[in-house]
Amino acid sequence: MDKKHFQVVVIGSGPGGYAAAFRASDLGKEVLLIDRDSNLGGVCLNRGCIPSKSLLHISKVIQEAHKLEQAGVSFGSPVIDLKKVRDHKNNIVKKLNVGIEQMAKARGVKTIQGLASFQSNNEIKVETDKNSMLITFDNCILATGSSSSNLPFLKEEHPKILTSKTALDLKEIPETMLIVGGGIIGLELGQVFSSLGTKVDLVEFLPSLASGADQDLIKPLQRVLKKQFRSIMTSTKVVEVDTSYEDKIIVVFESESTKQKKPYQSVLVAVGRKPNLEKIKISNTDIEINERGFVVVDEQQRTNIENIFAIGDISGNPMLAHKATHEGKVAAEVICGLPSAFDNREIPSVIYTDPEVAWVGKTEGEAKKEGIEYEKAEFPWAASGRAISIESTQGKTKLLFNKKTKRIIGGGIVGTGAGDLITEITLGIELGADAEDIGLTIHPHPTTSETISGAAEVFEGTVTDLHLPKKQRSL
Repeated sequence: MDKKHFQVVVIGSGPGGYAAAFRASDLGKEVLLIDRDSNLGGVCLNRGCIPSKSLLHISKVIQEAHKLEQAGVSFGSPVIDLKKVRDHKNNIVKKLNVGIEQMAKARGVKTIQGLASFQSNNEIKVETDKNSMLITFDNCILATGSSSSNLPFLKEEHPKILTSKTALDLKEIPETMLIVGGGIIGLELGQVFSSLGTKVDLVEFLPSLASGADQDLIKPLQRVLKKQFRSIMTSTKVVEVDTSYEDKIIVVFESESTKQKKPYQSVLVAVGRKPNLEKIKISNTDIEINERGFVVVDEQQRTNIENIFAIGDISGNPMLAHKATHEGKVAAEVICGLPSAFDNREIPSVIYTDPEVAWVGKTEGEAKKEGIEYEKAEFPWAASGRAISIESTQGKTKLLFNKKTKRIIGGGIVGTGAGDLITEITLGIELGADAEDIGLTIHPHPTTSETISGAAEVFEGTVTDLHLPKKQRSL
C-alpha cells in the first residue's frame, strides 16, 4: 500500500473544504484535497444550494408570469420539458464544478477521489476505485459536511420517498407530494414542485414554519404558500408511512385533536441534517464529539487534537455554506501561522422562496429569551416605490436596536431579494453601527435597499416616506 505525506490534508471539497485548501495553498503549503465524489464542490454545489436555486429561479419566473396577467401581459400556461429543466440545472452545476477544478489545478492543489477514513490520530486511509493508500499529514482539516436526516421508522430506501438530494434529481413531476418538514429546505423545494404543477401538502411538527425566524417575517411568505400549496399542517406529526402499495404511499398524521391518513405519489423528507462523521471513522481518533454529534472546536477551528481542525456542518450550527467558507479560511490561516479566528458577530440566514425571507443577529424571540432590552423599527414595503413597481408590497424590513446604545443588534427582511439586502444589516452589526449611521447613509432611489435606511429613520423619528404620530417625530 502506497504511503504519502502532505503538509495539509483537507477531507471534503465543499464550500468550506475547497476554501480551506485554496487558502492554505495560497499561503505556501503543499495541500491534498480528498473527496469521495468525482466532482468537487460538495453537497452545496452538486446536490444542494446551487441546483435548488436554479430551480427556484424557474419557479419565480413562472409565478411572475402569472402576476403579469394583471398588468396586461399574458404568456399562457407553462409547458414543462423536464429533461431540459434537468439539463439546465446540471449545466449550471457543471460550470461551477469546472471552475473549482481549474482553480485547484492552477494553485497546485492535489485532488484525490476516494473515501477517506482515519486509522489513528495521525494516519488516514484513502480507498479509490483503483487502490488504497495511507496518508500522513502535518495538519488536517475535516470538512465532511452533513447529510439528510430521516424519520426514525423509515428503515429502507424507497424510490418515491425523497431527500433533498434525490428530489433535486428531478426524475419526475409527481401529481401529489407531501413535504415533511417546514424548515428552509422543505419550503424551498415545496415551492419548486408546486410551481411545476405538483399538488403539495406540507406537514410540520412544530406550531410554526421556519421556527428559527421571527414569525412576523414568515407570515407574508406563509400567505403566499397557502395559495400555492394544497394544505399546510402545523403542530402535526407523521406517525406512519405505508409503502406497500405500488402506485401510492399512505401517510398517517396525528395532531392534538385528529388522526388521519392520506395517499401521495411522492414524499419528500426534509427534517434536518446530521454531521457526516461515521464514514471517516472518527471513532478511530481521540477527537472530541459533543452530545449533539458535532466535533468540538475552538475559535480557531482546532479540535482537541492540536493538528486536526474541523469546519462547516460537522463543527456545529448553523449548517450554512457561508459559515463553512469563513471557517475554512480561518483554519488554513491558523495552520500557516496567521493570527486568525472565527470571531464574526453574526451569521445571516436566508429562505430563497418567493418572497425571500432573510434575518441576521438577534431575533425578537432570542432578545426576549436572553433578557436584552431592545427597540424595533419597521418599514413596510407598501411604502416603497421600487417594491410597488415590482409587485412586492407584501414585504417589510425590520431592525432591532439596543435600547441603551441605539446600536443595531438584529434585523429581518421579507420580500424580493431579501437575501441580497440582508448583507447591509450584517455589516451594520459587525461595524457596531447605530440607527443614525444607517439612516444618514444615502441609498439609491428607487430601490428596496431604501427600506433599510427607512426603518432606521422610523426609529430616529426622521422618516418622511411614512407619517408618524407627532410624539414619534424627531426634531
